[in-house]
Amino acid sequence: MEVVFTDTHDTLLDGRYLILRRLGQGAFGEVFLTRHVGLGVYRAVKRIRKSKDVHNTRRKEADALKNLRHTSLPIIYDIDEDDVYFYIVEEYIEGISLSEYVRDRTRLAQDETCSVIMSICTVLSYMQTQAGLLHLDIKPDNVLLTEDGVIFISIGDDENANLIKICDEVFGEHNFIADICHKHRASVSNDRIISENHNHIAFYAKEINEVFAQQKNIGEDPVLDGFDREDDKGKYKLAPVDGPGGAKKGNPFYEFMGVEGYWRYSKETMQKLYDNGLLIVTENNLQKKYYEEQARQSRKKVTTWWDTDFLTSSATSYLQKLMGCKAFDNPKSINLLIRMLKMMTHFDKDALILDFFSGSATTAHAVMQLNAEDGGNRRYICVQLPEETPEDSEARKAGYATIPEIAKERIRRSGAKIKADSPLTTQNLDTGFRVYRLDESNYEKVSLSPKEYKQDQLDLFAYNIKRDRTDLDLLYGSMLAWGVRLDLPLQAETMDGCTIYTVNEGDLVACFSEGITDKVVTAMADKSPLRVLFRDACFKEDAQKINIYEQFKQFLDWSDNDAFNNIRVI
Repeated sequence: MEVVFTDTHDTLLDGRYLILRRLGQGAFGEVFLTRHVGLGVYRAVKRIRKSKDVHNTRRKEADALKNLRHTSLPIIYDIDEDDVYFYIVEEYIEGISLSEYVRDRTRLAQDETCSVIMSICTVLSYMQTQAGLLHLDIKPDNVLLTEDGVIFISIGDDENANLIKICDEVFGEHNFIADICHKHRASVSNDRIISENHNHIAFYAKEINEVFAQQKNIGEDPVLDGFDREDDKGKYKLAPVDGPGGAKKGNPFYEFMGVEGYWRYSKETMQKLYDNGLLIVTENNLQKKYYEEQARQSRKKVTTWWDTDFLTSSATSYLQKLMGCKAFDNPKSINLLIRMLKMMTHFDKDALILDFFSGSATTAHAVMQLNAEDGGNRRYICVQLPEETPEDSEARKAGYATIPEIAKERIRRSGAKIKADSPLTTQNLDTGFRVYRLDESNYEKVSLSPKEYKQDQLDLFAYNIKRDRTDLDLLYGSMLAWGVRLDLPLQAETMDGCTIYTVNEGDLVACFSEGITDKVVTAMADKSPLRVLFRDACFKEDAQKINIYEQFKQFLDWSDNDAFNNIRVI
């Protein structure tokens, strides 16, 4: 993907979106990567110069696409315009186009080709059936591929070999990146033949070629020492241009600026460096100017981690001090997690991090800490079984009956500590989180045959939802089924004694209260929702339920098909 940097002080849409860089340009307009000034989130903003034909066409397309929700379609958050331009604010998705992906390969494997084609056909079918849209510009440049995910798995010496075999089977041997060995203890274990003072981290890619293509963005913070020279372009230091290894490494030999030698660049490249004033003769040798700003935009190659920053003992002491007791045995080092996150997400500060064995929630802590340090907007998902703490443990005595309770309290305390330690730079840092519990379906089982039901079970047909379920149980269960993100903002308000829930300013509007009124329906319609959700018990009679569809068709100018797809009664 071609990336063109622009003036970072430029803004769009009355200063709401700060331009970070231009992502692309076409015949009718251009696309910018922006950051929402208020929310701090990244957005892709299409700016299209107005003309009668283009404006009307693009406006209709955007209005139709705004109502669609599919994992392969970017979300349209807003549509706006001014006197000169028409704007479409979309979800920003990092990836490469299909044309770039194919260009880097001689050919695609048959199964890979079929997978790409099926994915394209699936989303095209969805667009046509849901909105009657036909995509008339299908080409590789318009297909974005995102296969750059990676996984880290921590394991001890005794099971590392088995883990590698399993991962090779699951992810493919070709997607193996490295076995990262790191020191996790300083003390010596005298009951072993060799004291094992290290752990392993199996590092795999979802698609190795995608990660390899991004390798310049992967690594650790660069060393910024030694930039003690300066010219009109800024501070710099000198770097060698001679080719290490000489002829054995295939480095060319020639004379340049009166100096003979093996060089790491071709003569044509050396001439370009000279023409740009980047070459200097020093003591019968040649060196290149390497600028500090250039170094800041680079990443240092990762090597084996054999230092004392990741000791389990240090992590245990830190957590004990934070929690006020020894709440958890052998937690991961927060420095270890931050190092991994920095390595992979320095240029992707909107990354989503999943920890499926979260324990004391070190990952959540590390994500918040790193966001505080570099202004990122990374998100995390932590998963943990409700494992009980030992009855005689300090954790149980402190009131933590399960490991998730420890994790929740750690997130609260670490978030507060991060803000207290850096109050001036963390004012907008998001330390909030939501807790979800995996449970059975919200619906009663009605799989019996009619003759198997007893008289006292007949009310199941009138009340299909389990009696112990709350409004939020129903709301989030439906959001999962509908494909609506669970981390979106949620507001609740009361109208005529009924509670109205609004997700993300109208992505979904729901009410589960009994005896809803026309006033409630009007209030819900006023939010211009994309989806509307009720429960069957909201309606006193079937006629009222049927009339709901007609009311929303009238309020929102929906067709019969719109009402059928956008309104759900559970």
